[in-house]
Amino acid sequence: MNTKPQIHVVWLKRDLRLQDNEAIYNALQSGNRVLLLYAFEPLLLNDPHYSERHWDFIKQSLVDLNNELKAYNSKILIVKSDIIATVNQLLTKYRITNIYSHQETGLLVSFDRDKTFKRFCKNNLINWHENINNGVQRGLKNREKWTELCNIFHEMEPLEFKPDTNQLLHIYDVLELEKQFNTMPLETKIDSPFQKGGRTMGLKYLKSFFDSRYANYMFHISKPSLSRTSCSRISPYIAWGNLSIREVYHQAFHLKKTSKHKKALEAFMSRLRWQGHFIQKFEMEHTMEEASINKGFHKLKKSVSDEYQIAWKTGQTGFPLVDACMRCLNETGYLNFRMRALVVSFFTHNLWQPWQEATTHLSQMFLDFEPGIHFPQLQMQAGETGTNMLRIYNPIKNSLEHDPDAVFIKKWVPELNDLDIPFAHQPYLMTEMEQQFYNFKLGVNYPFPIVDIDETRKKATDTLWNMRNNTLVKSESVRILKKHTLAKRNTHKKS
Repeated sequence: MNTKPQIHVVWLKRDLRLQDNEAIYNALQSGNRVLLLYAFEPLLLNDPHYSERHWDFIKQSLVDLNNELKAYNSKILIVKSDIIATVNQLLTKYRITNIYSHQETGLLVSFDRDKTFKRFCKNNLINWHENINNGVQRGLKNREKWTELCNIFHEMEPLEFKPDTNQLLHIYDVLELEKQFNTMPLETKIDSPFQKGGRTMGLKYLKSFFDSRYANYMFHISKPSLSRTSCSRISPYIAWGNLSIREVYHQAFHLKKTSKHKKALEAFMSRLRWQGHFIQKFEMEHTMEEASINKGFHKLKKSVSDEYQIAWKTGQTGFPLVDACMRCLNETGYLNFRMRALVVSFFTHNLWQPWQEATTHLSQMFLDFEPGIHFPQLQMQAGETGTNMLRIYNPIKNSLEHDPDAVFIKKWVPELNDLDIPFAHQPYLMTEMEQQFYNFKLGVNYPFPIVDIDETRKKATDTLWNMRNNTLVKSESVRILKKHTLAKRNTHKKS
């Protein structure tokens, strides 16, 4: 007879919150004592898609959670270990019959880990309960009922965190457990330029957005500078689970009843639905991490240029808006959606580089890296789905339209600060005499453009449009549309 004390375990992943966390809610509903667990897994710590800024955000989120848990005399067991070794170690002290977590739409390495963990649980007579996350459904063959299922999920009231007295494993018990594990230091740089992790900070961003910032959401969403304040800036808090899509949707819905800026809120709520749509696509097409969803584009061959890629990564392409975007992203971890599309378009079309070559640098830089958004968006902007409109963004046109006074450009490309606005947009138009007047030398103070955007745009357009006439591209396009077209597209009602 097993005389060890029984506990249920909640395995936290990208759901670093107590409120509206279905895994925690279900574990508490069991009435058993509950241990909250987070594992810094070597397979992800060493994965090239992640970087220090992600782990710092997670650490800050865990510190914030532990501060919240002080009121319940508990804390999270935070270890540096793979999940199977962690549970095996816990089994030496506790009887574990149930583990709760959300269903993760992650990288292939995490998907393979989950399959291994499922076998481990079965072999050890452990029930592993996986709940859906933010409305994303596993096992769907098509989207016929997805919108309806997603609506039902989002319109449910957010789940409350209400543990019974002493139901969470006591802080002293967790401290004793920590002695058996390799733990992870949670200190991070205080003065880093990135948004700080944690639900407390996420709620502050959300409050300031709904208090006033959202009023200009539609007008500034494409502007590289103004979007930094007029967009919600909650994407990292959604990506790492400090906030749930459902609770954000509910707040937006209730605000809309009395707001003077209903269209702005409708546009924002549409983005919340858009988020789930792309993650659902990735859930149903897991090969998108490595190959284009449309198999007809697998025959597209592009020569890899280290020179081009280094210039793009470091913001030295000779196109001011592209360079400003890349430098800003590298420094702060944030770009608005249009500028993200622009830098991917420039990489895949003008530099004619495979989208796969951009995946890890961008994922490492995006503080809000979400696999289910990342890979479908890369392929869409690269024009390799066969179903989306081919968009090749002109960096000069976008520069003049969305940063007309070159405020964003001059902030992030300071070597252009002393140039008049027209030359800040297109420094390569300066004559020798004008360069002398500004004490500015092209190729010295700032690089010449590394490609001709008109020639490269034509090459990309001709090549990709011709490929869309390919039989396999066409048949794949039909398959993709049949599988992923939403029934009752864009309907989202709530009584």
